[in-house]
Amino acid sequence: MDTADLIVIGGGPAGYLAAQRAAEGGMQAVLFEEKNLGGVCLNEGCVPTKTLLNCAKIYHHAKCGQAFGVSAEHVELHIPQVIARKNKVVKTLVSGVAMTMKKNKVKVISQKAVIEKEVEDGFLVKSEEQEYKAKNILIASGSEAVIPNIPGTKESLEQGLAVTSREILDEETLPEKLTIIGAGVIGLEMATYFNTVGVEVTVVEMLDKVAGSMDVKLSKLLEKELKKKGIQFMLDTKVVELKGSSLVCEKNGEIINVEGDKILFCIGRRPVIQGLGLENIGVKVEKGIVTDEHLCTSVKGVYAAGDVNGKIMLAHTGYRESEVAVHHMLGIEDKMDYNVIPSVVYTFPEMASVGETLESAKEKGLEVKVAELPMMYSGRFVAENDKESGTCKLLLDTKTNCLAGAHLLGTYASELIWGLAALIGQKVTVDEIKKIVFPHPSVSEIVKETIFKL
Repeated sequence: MDTADLIVIGGGPAGYLAAQRAAEGGMQAVLFEEKNLGGVCLNEGCVPTKTLLNCAKIYHHAKCGQAFGVSAEHVELHIPQVIARKNKVVKTLVSGVAMTMKKNKVKVISQKAVIEKEVEDGFLVKSEEQEYKAKNILIASGSEAVIPNIPGTKESLEQGLAVTSREILDEETLPEKLTIIGAGVIGLEMATYFNTVGVEVTVVEMLDKVAGSMDVKLSKLLEKELKKKGIQFMLDTKVVELKGSSLVCEKNGEIINVEGDKILFCIGRRPVIQGLGLENIGVKVEKGIVTDEHLCTSVKGVYAAGDVNGKIMLAHTGYRESEVAVHHMLGIEDKMDYNVIPSVVYTFPEMASVGETLESAKEKGLEVKVAELPMMYSGRFVAENDKESGTCKLLLDTKTNCLAGAHLLGTYASELIWGLAALIGQKVTVDEIKKIVFPHPSVSEIVKETIFKL
């Protein structure tokens, strides 16, 4: 029987970073991953989708450079080469994770792990014919795409006429018409990619807005921008049946048929909790594994980080959660603050958000003041964009004189939002923010311009 200080189940962002941080803290860590290191993020989520989106962006710039004095003829996009580049990027980054594990002397076992039982001095975990024992366990088994229980779904999946966001990343033949079910982050990003490369895209969503719980006004502005690019939206619409590659939908009591060549499910993800042996030690599970602010589960010595706890299913959430969990194991004071986790939609334009929206602030009884400016107030934004719109919206907690929320739509939103998350997390007052010097010209100056409107 092998022993360790920490057994990590799952090699995605939360899992591999937990193993790394534990090793850096002097713990002996063993990491189990039955598929590929990097999890969903590196293999079928964040990284491959952003690689595809960047290829599409370059293609768009090559075709539409006239406004900037650039003219190109016979611009072509070769999808097999795009997929090959995506695979190359994934392979490079997964190899990097493996090298990091080796450098930190983390033992990586490419097998499925099952928790057998709790013993006096820790837990027993079984993998094939070998048993391992550790004082602590961190569960980071991730999530999987939700497949809806809609009539016709099984048949469409079996025929390859319906796919999830995992399978579609490897398709080298573009459909003429793609119907996406779900207008959340994944659905919008996939819609952006396929629309940009020339596919006719229709997005069907049960809610009356896109981008889930993100700021209502900016979500509507994003929808407007995507519509200008040719993406069709059917909001407040329920899918009641799949017929091959087409949908039967219901809206306001009316039946609508949506024809297409391929259906893409983007209706969310759910924690992977089956087959881990959680019931053998009594770990409490609701929507995901229940955890506290230190990522402790209901069983002492067992932690859960990343998508498996079902809180905020983002890779960077998992990174931070794993650090907090390891700190707790090492006796270092730390805790999670989910209010400062930024969210990004990597569409064209990008949308990013952190902290409170007007709706959530109202629910919490916060008194907020709102300031909003178009991105056109940024000289660099004007210089680098043509016919693109954008907005910076900031919420001020009038009681503390600190930012309560920040919402951006436009170029570089994904690169700016971390700074606003830091300002909110560190409770920097507006008066102090006004003294910060922003580089000129930069899109980041829109933040300072908006601050002075509060």
